[in-house]
Amino acid sequence: MDQYTLNLLVVGATEFYAASRGIHPVTNGMATAADWMSAASFISMAGLIAFTGYDNSSYLMGWTGGYVLLAMLLAPYLRKFGKYTVPEFIGDRFYSPTARMVAVVCLIVASVTYVIGQMTGVGVAFSRFLEVDNSTGLFIGAAVVFLYAVLGGMKGITYTQVAQYCVLIIAYTIPAVFISLQLTGNPVPALGLFGDHVASGQPLLARVDQLVTELGFAEYTAAHGSTLNMVLFTLSLMIGTAGLPHVIIRFFTVPRVADARWSAGWALVFIALLYLTAPAVGAMARLNIIDTMWPNGGIEGEAISEAELPDWFANWQVTGLLAVEDKNGDGRIQFYNDKNVELQATAEERGWKGNELTTFNADILVLANPEIAGLPGWVIALVAAGGLAAALSTAAGLLLAISSAISHDLIKGQLNPGISEKGELMAARISMGVAIAVATYLGLNPPGFAAQTVALAFGLAAASIFPALMMGIFSTRVNNKGAVAGMLAGLIVTLVYIFLHKGWFFIPDTNSFSDADPLLGPIKSTSFGAVGAMINFAVAYFVSNATEEPPQEIKDLVESVRVPRGAAAATAAH
Repeated sequence: MDQYTLNLLVVGATEFYAASRGIHPVTNGMATAADWMSAASFISMAGLIAFTGYDNSSYLMGWTGGYVLLAMLLAPYLRKFGKYTVPEFIGDRFYSPTARMVAVVCLIVASVTYVIGQMTGVGVAFSRFLEVDNSTGLFIGAAVVFLYAVLGGMKGITYTQVAQYCVLIIAYTIPAVFISLQLTGNPVPALGLFGDHVASGQPLLARVDQLVTELGFAEYTAAHGSTLNMVLFTLSLMIGTAGLPHVIIRFFTVPRVADARWSAGWALVFIALLYLTAPAVGAMARLNIIDTMWPNGGIEGEAISEAELPDWFANWQVTGLLAVEDKNGDGRIQFYNDKNVELQATAEERGWKGNELTTFNADILVLANPEIAGLPGWVIALVAAGGLAAALSTAAGLLLAISSAISHDLIKGQLNPGISEKGELMAARISMGVAIAVATYLGLNPPGFAAQTVALAFGLAAASIFPALMMGIFSTRVNNKGAVAGMLAGLIVTLVYIFLHKGWFFIPDTNSFSDADPLLGPIKSTSFGAVGAMINFAVAYFVSNATEEPPQEIKDLVESVRVPRGAAAATAAH
């Protein structure tokens, strides 16, 4: 092969996998934010906060904290190493094709789990937008994702994601501003959250607490149930963020090592615009839902009649994600916690036969929020567009990470090193298609709401990939045997815990949105990734110390990646 042909192949691969390493840090930060703020962040997170309250603020802390780890501990060093994919780094650093293959497996397991969460969100958005049932919306969304992701590479995805970020952030904040003005008179939702509720004159959060406790639900601002589980959950999300391949590969696209750190900083700025708004969206939506169901001032008034249900109810009932049932035949829809013992006497006295808002999928809340608040139709359409942009942008990034692992690391790296560039790119696109098909099938019966499914993916990345990256950069003693043993131990233990905790065994339970009782103290499956990471670190450390040291050239490689160029000469001169 002549040099000209070789150069063409290198340029083609660099273009597809790393956008020719020519993306500006601000542009890359915005694209990373769009890649990051998936259906879980846009569609699902505020819904989970709305229905759980303070306890689910862990999502905000964990997901934003992970970018600090990325900026300080991983992004610049991985960019300096100069590879295209995470498995390629692991394979070279641990001088082992086996380590590279194990990293591919870990990447695929975590990324496919993440894509399931995106497909769940895509199904919700398309079902409402096209007024079809959720399954049909999911199939339509899968077809759109296939056309969108399979026909482009990293460069096309990058600039598309920049546009998508602009759409999703406008779509998220404009309704929030209107709703905040309606309820608090403050145009800044984050400030309105701590302001006064106009109608009642009470502080907004105090009003929410009053109404939810009257209805028998837990206090909205109540403290978490288990400090240990909350800490582990937050940690799992943080290190999972720093270990997610589809986020990491974005830092391979910038020109210089310093740009990788700046990209992480800018991404955090762009993400913060949505994350500072999400708690207000959740609290205000919860208040609006209660006011819809009890328009006469709460449970002491009278529930809404079935004939008076607003149009948005009928719109969402078509999707199958919202349902009501008049159990006592009184023509009204009583919404309350029928599991609350203290409320049962009142319910019996009034002739209630149970909660009649029988289905309210938390994933619909952000998309339904403008309708609930009675905002104009163009705002509703804007939010639908934002939800689709969020789900599609992240799905594209995940699919590129999966396809890169299969085509570049598995096929070109191991099975067929002589494959042509055309063959490699074809393999990448085929693997994207297969991943979409698998994620769509599993998305029909997901293991949780979108954000919960994504949290499982973060736990898997935290338990398998993050420790290998950290030890690969900051330890010269960890060898190939230790890295392989650690990744396998972390991945397998975490998968087993998730499956046992969810009660799946070999077939996922279609009604597994709520965790069963934790198997290990208060630790839920969404929090176990942090424990899996500790197991990974421990196994890698002990196996490495029980076997031979890495070769000297690998130790030199680690030092060259971690120490700035020219630092040794400067130190000697000093």
